[in-house]
Amino acid sequence: MHYVDGYLLPLPKKNLKAYKGLAKKASKIWREHGALSYCEAVADDIGVKWGFPFTKLLKLKRGETAVFAYIVYKTRAHRDRVNAKVMSDPRLNDMCNPDSMPFDCARMSMGGFKAIVEA
Repeated sequence: MHYVDGYLLPLPKKNLKAYKGLAKKASKIWREHGALSYCEAVADDIGVKWGFPFTKLLKLKRGETAVFAYIVYKTRAHRDRVNAKVMSDPRLNDMCNPDSMPFDCARMSMGGFKAIVEA
């Protein structure tokens, strides 16, 4: 079974183009360093009437949407090795200036997950 890092973040809709450019660059870096797959997805249908909607979870403000992202690895140890390389890659450091990020990093959620079902 694979290991997955998952991310959920609020994004001002006006910054979608900038975020997409950032995500494309990040996906290349993660894949070059060994990630099996990388996916970034923007919300399309999150105003559900049951459960705890992402809109409430992220406390989305007017003009914001949600981004759900995940990166797949062979194992947690593989994730740790890949992320160590990614975090020391100067291309990522150049992209991650807190003053120019297209979203509020303080409101981003992330975590690592062990896959229990894969089809």
